[in-house]
Amino acid sequence: MQPIDKLIVHVVVDNMTDMLSSRPTHVASELRVLMQAGMTELAGESLCSAHHGLCLAVTAHLGDETCTALFDAGPDPSALERNGQHMGLHFGEIDAIVLSHGHFDHSEGLLKALELIRRDNGHRTVPLHVHPDAFVKRAIQLPSGEILALQVVPSQQELESNGARVLTSKASEEILDGLFYISGEIPRNSFERGLKNHLKRSADGTWEADPWIMDERFMAAHVQGKGMVIFTGCSHAGIVNVCRHAQTEFPNVPFYALIGGLHLVYPNEDLIEETITELKTLGVRHILAGHCTGWRAIHAFVEAFGEEVVDPLAVGTRQSL
Repeated sequence: MQPIDKLIVHVVVDNMTDMLSSRPTHVASELRVLMQAGMTELAGESLCSAHHGLCLAVTAHLGDETCTALFDAGPDPSALERNGQHMGLHFGEIDAIVLSHGHFDHSEGLLKALELIRRDNGHRTVPLHVHPDAFVKRAIQLPSGEILALQVVPSQQELESNGARVLTSKASEEILDGLFYISGEIPRNSFERGLKNHLKRSADGTWEADPWIMDERFMAAHVQGKGMVIFTGCSHAGIVNVCRHAQTEFPNVPFYALIGGLHLVYPNEDLIEETITELKTLGVRHILAGHCTGWRAIHAFVEAFGEEVVDPLAVGTRQSL
């Protein structure tokens, strides 16, 4: 993983909208981003749309070179298009897509993303990095015992028919000239227990337990003089496992920032305090948690780390790291 000069992160889709709260100096609010993109009148149609999901446009700068990876594509094609256009995102400058794992709230916007990118890049194919097991049919079991199926990820054939060059791998890899790293399968060896109410369709058509969601991978970059920035979709492996694996892979790179979903909602709300205790040992300077992290965890993180470290993700914002 090659050290870079800086990262710019556009939050294209997230669960929360919050354009008026004050932000730390490295974060531009949605209001500021939209005004810089040309908004001259505050109106509902001018604002970004919040949805249960995640999509980050991450641009690495190294000298005069820039490379942009779209990390996940959110749950709604119209939100991806609307928010990206309002924010002034240049879809044609996206060089690759990384799908963190095979859940609809990260993948339903993939076909729209391909359409927008190829519309503006001369209809070139777009590399799409994904674990091969992301295409499995999934479901969740509700506290009532009911099983609710999840929409499947578009098939590899459908993605390729729409201009993707699907690159499946269970192993770690560096992409875009080594400016970004994508993990392989993350070892599960902490107190974390995955998602115990998660199911997948078995070969005989029945539902079977699938708590570990082994297809989830994280993306990382190394900002020179600061350290490693980790991007995580939902942290179904457990965010402590994610960070321990990153330490193993890059033992000489300090942690700098953690961005994405930590999934400390049902059924993992009882793990919040233990998670905080473990993360405090890592020296992370910025925690930008959102999507599936949950309000209880966000409040606990702010109390434990302080507002100088924790700033919740919100749609339309831009981070400069």
